[in-house]
Amino acid sequence: MSKIKLDKKYIIKGYITAESGLHIGGTDAGLSIGSADSTVIKHPISGKPYIPGSTLKGKMRSLTELARGEISEVRMGAVQNGACQDPNSLSAKLFGTANTKDKEAQRPSRVIVRDAYLSDEGNDQFKDNPYTEIKTEVVIDRITSKAMPRQLERVPAGARFDMNIVLNVFTENGASNDMIKDVFGALELVQDDYIGGSGTRGSGEVKFTITSVTERLATYYSDNNKDSEREAIEDFETNFPNLF
Repeated sequence: MSKIKLDKKYIIKGYITAESGLHIGGTDAGLSIGSADSTVIKHPISGKPYIPGSTLKGKMRSLTELARGEISEVRMGAVQNGACQDPNSLSAKLFGTANTKDKEAQRPSRVIVRDAYLSDEGNDQFKDNPYTEIKTEVVIDRITSKAMPRQLERVPAGARFDMNIVLNVFTENGASNDMIKDVFGALELVQDDYIGGSGTRGSGEVKFTITSVTERLATYYSDNNKDSEREAIEDFETNFPNLF
């Protein structure tokens, strides 16, 4: 396996706005009579809904693989078409791979996606209202035409979450490829798709707004050199107007 060394980090910050109701499933343990059939995930202390980093990162990865035809055909447990295991694929280079059969093919993840919590700003609608809504959906029996209603808990459209993504840039055998444009491309794919459940029925549309892109060289950490940091948002906002 080639030698890998940290070159720099990009810290990408901004916010995620729910353009439609957002349903990211939580635990249904302890449901009371009359509550929603499917609840959203909430912070165990504050009780506020949030977007897990694993949800956003998994969607970024799966759409990247789908767009580039990199979906693995190898069965991974119960999943027939899972994460790509080819170490030379963009998916593996960006998001890593834990190939248990070939240790030489293992790659660390370059992308870190933090949990996205409700922003302190831009959520004035929640001051006097609950954090979620209940959407009733109806399944129709195709033979008897019997209606079977179900209730789905969602975060209402307009909710804003803080976004924090870190991209580690490595030098591999002396060569460096920051791949940050591939991260922005993955975000654009998600923006034109959905996150969470019931996406094909209207839920999960989101809008990303990036407010800062900070570049920090490795010397920022190793030598305590604070001059190794710069704001790099102008390097990318022209090429990705849908994100800035």
